[in-house]
This record gives sequence, structure tokens and C-alpha cells, in this order.
Amino acid sequence: MNYRLLIPVGCIALALMILLTLTPPLHATPAPNLTAASSMLYLPLITLNVSTRGGGPILAGCPLFPADNIWNARIDALPVHPQSNTYITFIGASTGLHPDFGSGTWNGGPIGIPFNIVPSTQANVPISFYYPDESDPGPYPIPPGALIEWGSDHHILILQQGTCLLYEVYDASTSNSGASWIAGSGAKWTLNLNALRTAGWTSADAAGLAMLPGLVRYDEVPAGEIKHAIRFTVRATNGTYTWHARHLTFSPYNVNAPPMGQRFRLKSSFNISTFSPQLQVILTAFKRYGIIVADNGSDWYIGGAPDARWNDDGLVNEFRRVHGSDFEAVDVSSLMVNPNSGQAR
Repeated sequence: MNYRLLIPVGCIALALMILLTLTPPLHATPAPNLTAASSMLYLPLITLNVSTRGGGPILAGCPLFPADNIWNARIDALPVHPQSNTYITFIGASTGLHPDFGSGTWNGGPIGIPFNIVPSTQANVPISFYYPDESDPGPYPIPPGALIEWGSDHHILILQQGTCLLYEVYDASTSNSGASWIAGSGAKWTLNLNALRTAGWTSADAAGLAMLPGLVRYDEVPAGEIKHAIRFTVRATNGTYTWHARHLTFSPYNVNAPPMGQRFRLKSSFNISTFSPQLQVILTAFKRYGIIVADNGSDWYIGGAPDARWNDDGLVNEFRRVHGSDFEAVDVSSLMVNPNSGQAR
């Protein structure tokens, strides 16, 4: 090797990097306007730092997994899964999508899965699980008055600033004003890493995946782009799981159903130009990053966080215009670097 050639080439590369760093992008994404952020109703006294620059999304100063994580990988150029038609037919080709998030309340509680952001100094409290063998032991930094998902699953999601640890709990309850908790299962995630759950372990979601990185959050919409996959539910799976999921459910079961973790995308031919700007951002994410089978539930229910800025009627009506037949299952196996890692090629 002629090492003398490396010096000028390296200098040129360095100069180009500096020039690109100092030159503003031609199409800079405007910062979201948070001055009237009614999501503060769900995250009191917390200023959200939401960004998608540099790859994966950033929330409250923490990455929602590294930029090269499978959650943040584009799948619009990947091949269609050979079982795509079978999966779509089972879930419902003529069934319209439904936003499992919104504003206001339904049946007495917020619509969607809220999340809590706490400081690194948040005190830990004891928590015990009735699925301890597949749970990360406590204590957990559950704040007083923690926001809990309304309904039957009672999820608590906690993002801890500074440490960038994510704590997620399923079926949480307390009988002593939050001094201690009981829950079905609990999982901890280091958001700077691509680590997966132990193979066969559940999390707060049946697929053994993190929940917060797969939620539609309103703060992403003003930024003009959602740069991650989104979780959704189906009424049954086929009793298996596929990378990067880590857990399966046998009941409900159907041989024609998709496995836990199966990725789908909105077809590139689907015309989104007649939808509202808000929906175009979401539908573009469906095309580029797709949706992931994360749990058993109602078919084609898309997961998101509650926020007073959502227009419920608009969301429901526009989602209904998108049907199962507008999607296709995707084979993401070519992105796998290691079956025990969430890193994607």
C-alpha cells in the first residue's frame, strides 16, 4: 500500500466533512412548535426534545434505539414475504385500519398508551411480577401519579432522562398510592444499545418488543416525518415469532395468521395525496418503515400515544379509508446481522 497517498485523500475528506457540517441542508426540517403542546396534559412539566435528525428518533434527549436498529430501518425496498397474501387475508383484506390513539377520553380514560418521562434522580419503588421468570426485577422509577394505559392492559411506560433507560410494565396496579407496585411483567431497555430480550421472554408487549419506540406520537407530525416502524395488533398469531420479536403466543392461534414480529408495509402504489397532511406523515411512515405485529388485539389497530392535538373524527375516518389489502408483508431477514441483536444492515 502507498501510504503517502492516504494523507492528501484524508485531508480532502476531512475538508469535505467540515464543509458539509457547516453548510445548512437545502430542505431543513422545521422544528416542531411545542409552545401549545397539549401533550403536556399527559406529560406534565416535561419539555419534549423530539428529533429525527441523524437517523433514529430522539425523545427527551435519548435515542429510541440506535439509528441502525431494526425499529428505525427502512423496509420499502425489501422483498415481499412469500406468505403475504395468506397473512393479509387472515387479518382482513377489506378491514379498515383503526387508530388506537387520540385526544380526549373514551370510557373514562385517555385514548392510547401514554408514557412518562422522569429525571435520572427519580426514586425507585418496589415492584413484583406474577411472570417473574420473564421479567427484569425491580425496583423501577415509577413516579407518583404515573400515567397508566386506560383499559385492560394497564401498561406503564417510563423513559428516564440522563440514563436513557426505558422501563415498561404490563398490567400494573398499586394499593398503597404508588409506594409499591404489582404487575404481570416488566422489561428494561438500554436505549443506546441494540440488545434484545432473552429468547423466549415476553416484555410489556406479547412479542417481547419495546413499546415506546413503536408508538405514533403527535410531536413527530409537525417535524414532517416519522422515522421508525409502528406497532399494531392482530386477533391471533401462528404460534411462532420472527426476528426481532422474542416471544410467541399460542392462544389465540391460527395457522394462517402472521407470527409475532412480522413486518408489513403500505404498498408504494397507494395514493396518499388525498389525505390530510397529518395522515400523510403517518402513511408515509407505513410505506417506508412499516408496521409490526406486537400483540394480540383487534385487527389492524395502530398503536399511538394520547395527545389533545389529535383530531379523533379525522383520524378514524381517514384510517378507515386504508384497508388490509393496501398492505403487504415484508421479508426483513436480509437486514439481520445477528439473531440476538436488533442491529440492522
